[in-house]
Amino acid sequence: MVTKRKPGRPPAGPERRDAILEAALQCFVDRGFHGTAMPDIAKKTGIAAGTIYHYFASKEELVNALFRKWKAEVARRVFTAFPQGAPARAQFAVIWREIVAFALAHPAAFAFLELHNHTSYLDAESVAADRVLKVFGAAMVQQAQREGVIKPLDTTVLMELVFGAFTGVMRAHWEGRAKLGPDEIAAAEEACWDAVAVHRDS
Repeated sequence: MVTKRKPGRPPAGPERRDAILEAALQCFVDRGFHGTAMPDIAKKTGIAAGTIYHYFASKEELVNALFRKWKAEVARRVFTAFPQGAPARAQFAVIWREIVAFALAHPAAFAFLELHNHTSYLDAESVAADRVLKVFGAAMVQQAQREGVIKPLDTTVLMELVFGAFTGVMRAHWEGRAKLGPDEIAAAEEACWDAVAVHRDS
């Protein structure tokens, strides 16, 4: 006998877990972690409030699973495309374009990861996942500094200088304050590179 499910209700198992994560993403982006209750997520998923606890024991467990899911996707994109052994400028371009592609393809996920403060609820596993890309980026910057290509400033300052500009540009795009087509993306990339690169003719 086949058990019928309610219209719009995600099936049990991995598909329902994914549906919960997607609903949670939208809720957290719209209302923030502290402004979202588990029943809000259950309602958006189309399941009973108690059902969500079969997949996630708490809101903290849920938000950490969501954080790690999307951090892993960013890392996968960057690590797959990264041109080992290429000049620093080419490596910078690849990372920039992969992050742009991710942000444009998954705007809610990017907003969740980068435009929200996660400090109060990330667990040790999520902190470690977040550190993976930071360590990778720092190693790239330090190698470029040894080659005299990037300015000899603090590594974290240089990385935040570029990424802070990037998130600002993406926010302006989503809020309709700036156009972000291929030409603008390329020009913003060049401007951010110029901000951290050593200029031999200066």
